[in-house]
Amino acid sequence: VQLQASGGGLVQAGSSLKLSCAASGGSFSGYKVAWFRQAPGKERAFVAAFIFNGGDTLYTDSVKGRFTISKDYAKNTVYLQMNSLKPEDTAVYSCAVGRPPFGRWRDAALWPIWGQGTQVTVSS
Repeated sequence: VQLQASGGGLVQAGSSLKLSCAASGGSFSGYKVAWFRQAPGKERAFVAAFIFNGGDTLYTDSVKGRFTISKDYAKNTVYLQMNSLKPEDTAVYSCAVGRPPFGRWRDAALWPIWGQGTQVTVSS
């Protein structure tokens, strides 16, 4: 399966963006799906994920209540709705699929399939 993230852009603080992660050559079925981000000079960091096939989600604390991960598997697409954006959300956002061990979802090294990222820049 190949992944392609899109939907990034330059926005002002307080604005919203909706990122998309489209799968091709396969589907998300049987995989966990996550969003990570990498700010300049920093390591890739976990943002959100579907951690169980039933749709349970997990978010990093800094985005709880502002970001929502959703899916449309009929379209082979996972989304990240980002509201109330802050300058510190500025990063390259990437989606990933895999089957990381229980409780290890935040570890980027355990997600084997990555899409090309999309840049999100939030101005103050």
